[in-house]
Amino acid sequence: MTELGPVAWPPAPIETERLVLREPEARDRAAFIELLASPEVHTYLGGPRPRGELEREVPEVPARWPGSFVVDLDGAVIGQILLRRAAEHLRPAAAGKADLGYLFLPRAWGFGYAAEACTAALDWFDGVLPGEPVVLTTQSANVRSMRLAAKLGFTEAERFQAWDAEQWLGLRSPVRPSA
Repeated sequence: MTELGPVAWPPAPIETERLVLREPEARDRAAFIELLASPEVHTYLGGPRPRGELEREVPEVPARWPGSFVVDLDGAVIGQILLRRAAEHLRPAAAGKADLGYLFLPRAWGFGYAAEACTAALDWFDGVLPGEPVVLTTQSANVRSMRLAAKLGFTEAERFQAWDAEQWLGLRSPVRPSA
């Protein structure tokens, strides 16, 4: 992960109609372990990590770096949004661009939380780095993620094979600042 550039971090929490996007805190550790150990969450991400290993490795305050947001619903973590600069990427089309990633607990699936949280994170990104394109990579077999990518305005840049599966790379054209 490389920095997003001259972005003040952490930003004030971002509030949507139902969610708060904020910097991770020590109280979020258990939810991070649950996210990383979930077989459902990691169906298209190479499989879950063993819970015991995560208990030993996840720091007291998890994933605290520019571009890492906890998605909070009524005081409980339901997911994570990552916006990071893709300095080195599997695909040349993505190198140097901001890369959007997200993980949500299965109990939060199907309620539109991912779309709401990703839209808020992308709006924040457009405000702090206007004119910057964003990429998103997912397995083409991940129908939910493909639907979300389309809803967020990503269009196919290419498909490629990696990790024994077809991957989809989407590009979201930069939002230009108004004159």
